[in-house]
Amino acid sequence: MRAVDIIIKKRDKEELTREEIEYFIKGFVSGDVPDYQASAFAMAIMLNGMTPRETTDLTLAMAHSGQMLDLSDVVDLAVDKHSSGGVGDKTSLAVLPIVAACGLPVGKMSGRGLGFSGGTLDKLESIPGYRVNLTTEEFKKQLKDKGIVLSGQSLDLAPADGKLYALRDVTGTVPSIPLIASSIMCKKLAAGAQAIVLDVKVGLGAFMETLDTARTLANLMVDIGALAGREVIALLSDMNQPLGSAVGNALEVVEAIETLKGGGPEDFRGHCLHVSAHMLLLGKRAGDLAEGRLMAERAIEDGSALEKFRLLVQAQGGDVSFVDDASKFPPAKFVEVVKAPRSGNLSRVHARRVGEAAVTLGAGRAKKSDPVDHAVGFVIHHKVGDRLQQDEPLFTIHANDEAKLAEARKAVLAAHEFSDEPVEKLPLFYE
Repeated sequence: MRAVDIIIKKRDKEELTREEIEYFIKGFVSGDVPDYQASAFAMAIMLNGMTPRETTDLTLAMAHSGQMLDLSDVVDLAVDKHSSGGVGDKTSLAVLPIVAACGLPVGKMSGRGLGFSGGTLDKLESIPGYRVNLTTEEFKKQLKDKGIVLSGQSLDLAPADGKLYALRDVTGTVPSIPLIASSIMCKKLAAGAQAIVLDVKVGLGAFMETLDTARTLANLMVDIGALAGREVIALLSDMNQPLGSAVGNALEVVEAIETLKGGGPEDFRGHCLHVSAHMLLLGKRAGDLAEGRLMAERAIEDGSALEKFRLLVQAQGGDVSFVDDASKFPPAKFVEVVKAPRSGNLSRVHARRVGEAAVTLGAGRAKKSDPVDHAVGFVIHHKVGDRLQQDEPLFTIHANDEAKLAEARKAVLAAHEFSDEPVEKLPLFYE
């Protein structure tokens, strides 16, 4: 078998065998297949696609390229949740404690933010002392003892994905649906998940901007799960406007804590309850979605969800006093309230532009090596469909640099659009 023949076969729109895919991925990880051939392979897939069977074989080959975590000796059923990324998406910070408080143990490996999409690890690291780099043994022990763990992918999980992703980023092959699906699912399978809830974002602030492309990706990931013997459900959720109000690391942690205390923005709370209900149903803790939602609501009301979050922070070395008193998070040097330039109905809050403006402030990364400023970001005060009066507070900027503040103010102001006609509110979920 030769790598070049496999590339030619895919270039000519033929279907690859499992053996060919495994040979290519093994060779790529070992270094026998050079980067330039892997780039050609990715481009051939980008242009000609893959069948669900091919994509599943690619996913499994990448999952098996490193360590496969087995959690069956720790929990009866490992349920995971994955969001395809967006702006203001701090869902894991609230959903994991809610679900764990309902008796379903959850161990999740998260990533860092890149581009306009924020990363869960960056948010958690705004809590002083919080450790994201756990060993396999620490991960499993904490899951068994505490029923909740949220760390980075520090293990030797799916190394083929890390290598291929770095190439895709610089060769224009990131948008390929088979490559996106296999990248997401190989990490979930390698991390030991038996059941997975996928939160696939749709809209201006998501990688999938249309319902059709999001649905194609969601169906493919559900198919991969089924072919790999896992139970998977995908939710299509809105990402045309930021989720919740806070965008930025510490600001989002504070909002998640407020939500666990029974407050928080209505859309964010509703989103978390719906995702939690699906996880509890998949994890066989709830008989149906209605019961799952009721269990999730009760975990917030009785304080057990907040207690689970405290337990998580404590177990991973974080300073719990920040959970108890959010005013301890160091504030940004400049805090400015920007007012509505006119009266009218809010017709758009362009999520991607808000996310990109947060990167400008330093809340995210343009490159993987960039440092992150935990204090900066925005609080977006209104939702699409809201009626506003001129000079009403529109959004608040938290910045540590005056020039960046001015640039971000202009961008986020432009992200807000108004209409004189009534505007329909956006749905939380499409299907």
